[in-house]
Formats: sequence, C-alpha cells, structure tokens
Amino acid sequence: MEETAISFEQFYLYAFIVSGALTLMYILLGDILEGIFESVPEGIFSPTLVLSFVTFLGCTGYILERFTPIHSGIVLLFSIACALIVASLLHFFVLVPLTSAEESLAYSDEDLKGRVAQVITSIPEDGYGEILFEGVGGNIPKTAQSFENEAIVSGTKVLVIDMKSGVAHVSPHQSFDDLE
Repeated sequence: MEETAISFEQFYLYAFIVSGALTLMYILLGDILEGIFESVPEGIFSPTLVLSFVTFLGCTGYILERFTPIHSGIVLLFSIACALIVASLLHFFVLVPLTSAEESLAYSDEDLKGRVAQVITSIPEDGYGEILFEGVGGNIPKTAQSFENEAIVSGTKVLVIDMKSGVAHVSPHQSFDDLE
C-alpha cells in the first residue's frame, strides 16, 4: 500500500498556489462575491485579509522549508507570525485608509451651501447657468440660478445661498480684499 502523505514543503507550495489563484479570482469577481456575502458583517470575514494571510503563510513556509535547515514546527510558527504581521500592515495601512478615503469623496447638496464657486456659463435674469466648485477631490459642476434674479456673467465668483432640487441659488461674492 502506497503512502500519499505530502511534505510540509509541498503543503506550503500548494497553499501558496491555491491562495494566489483565489486572489486572482477575487480580483476579477470581487463585486459578485461581495454581493453574495453582503449579509456577513465586515469584521468577521474579509476575503482580502484571509487570502493575503494564507498567501504569505504559504510563501514564507515554502521558502524556509526549501532553503533552510530549520525544524518544521519553528518554520510554521515563524510563517504564521510573518503572515499575521503582513496581513495587519495591509489592513491598517492600505485597507482602512482606502475605505475612509472613499467615504470622504461623497457630498450632498447641503454640503455646498455657503461655498464659493465660479460661474462658467453666464446666469441670465430669471434663468439658469452653470457654476464650478474647485476642490482637492475634484471639480463639481452644478446648475445655478441667481438668488436675487439678476444677471451674473461668466467668470464671476459667487456664494451659494441655498440648494433647491439640485439647483444652486447664488449671489455674487465679495471677499474682504475687494472691500478695501
């Protein structure tokens, strides 16, 4: 009878190959999988962290088993420690900043009240034009109407007084430097 047990080196290599293939599939099908696992709370199961942990565990274990004479138990402990460190670094320095950056790019119409913008399409009396908010996250164009029903020419700085149904109601803006 033939024994089919695999060595630690083969185990680490298989773990590395399988987790690498699953990572590639997750990159390609990640949106579908997130929809499937939508009911699972985020803190319990993060496919990105699990796959990165198994990938680094397999990679570190394979390299140490293949090229060093260290005992397999020590290799396993060292591989687990390395994989935990790398997965933690990935979580705290890549994934957490990405999720908070994604949330900070969203804005509502209420956020635009009181901001200064520039008219890019002249606003006629009792008509509509277009204004542009310039910011670090990008430029936001909005339809605009004069708050006091007066014509405002292109290039004028305006202050957003109110937002109604996605339309900015604006008034010409005078900075303190202009008053001197």
